[in-house]
Amino acid sequence: MGVSASGKSTVGPRLAAALEVEFADGDDFHPAANIEKMAAGVALTTADRIPWLDAVAAWLAAHRSSGGVVACSALERGYRDRLRVAAPTFFVHLDVARAELERRIRARGGHFMPATLLDSQLDTLRPLAADERGLTVDATAPPAELVRTVVAALAAG
Repeated sequence: MGVSASGKSTVGPRLAAALEVEFADGDDFHPAANIEKMAAGVALTTADRIPWLDAVAAWLAAHRSSGGVVACSALERGYRDRLRVAAPTFFVHLDVARAELERRIRARGGHFMPATLLDSQLDTLRPLAADERGLTVDATAPPAELVRTVVAALAAG
């Protein structure tokens, strides 16, 4: 979980490979209207996100027995709660300073999320609460190191 450019689509597939489970990118579950809205620089509302979250939740439910890793912003507790209903979920919050996030967004090409929406995502983001199963990591660390940290946390229970 994390805002745009936090590294979800970089770390997620590597984590899935390490765990030998399937990976899905949450961006692939967005309705076309959401992508058009974001590409135009318009922040999504909770109402916009609900069908997307439900699609991600359906994927999680379908992978409940086999396991899976999905890259999903899951910015608010309520959004994470919606995903938790589908399957037991361990959230990894990829935490990155704003300046680095903006640098990453501007450096990548071909993605629909403009840098102008970064502040709206940061304003919406609610870090993991103490009672939520998961961990927060400094996502400026190398992806391989992040994967090792997450795998160790999962093994520890």
